[in-house]
Amino acid sequence: MQDVAIRDANPNDFDVICALNLAEVQHTSQMDVARLGDLHRLASYHKVACVNGHVVAFLLAMRNDAPYENDNFEWFSRKYQKFLYVDRIVVSSQSRGLRLGSLLYDDLFSYARSNAIPLVTCEYNLVPPNQPSRLFHDKFGFSEQGTQWVANGTKHVSLQAAET
Repeated sequence: MQDVAIRDANPNDFDVICALNLAEVQHTSQMDVARLGDLHRLASYHKVACVNGHVVAFLLAMRNDAPYENDNFEWFSRKYQKFLYVDRIVVSSQSRGLRLGSLLYDDLFSYARSNAIPLVTCEYNLVPPNQPSRLFHDKFGFSEQGTQWVANGTKHVSLQAAET
């Protein structure tokens, strides 16, 4: 039996978080420890999932009032007054099937409801396609609000929102 825990991320986790992100960089974006430190300071929600004491997943999200410069975040800022934006969620390939992404999202939605945040927003790639992310977000009731090209025209994303 595996011991699974969700807890707040802290700087001691940053090297592992960056390694997890690097393994999935085709679906996220580049992030070194300095960049993660900046994102951590902007985040209102930054948690990790641990299995047997080891960090194997993370979720990083910002509230609508964060001074975050990001094309997708800015798109949601123009459309909605109050939301929580999922900047990234990553689960290690070895830990897939343990429902860690779902546990993190359940916790995130609970956080949003307890803070009177009516929407959780995110995006996932249409080009290059990220079918696992689409299927995952469909389970949580996300629906497309729009699309846009980002990363100098190398990624086409579906901008998604779900009510809390």
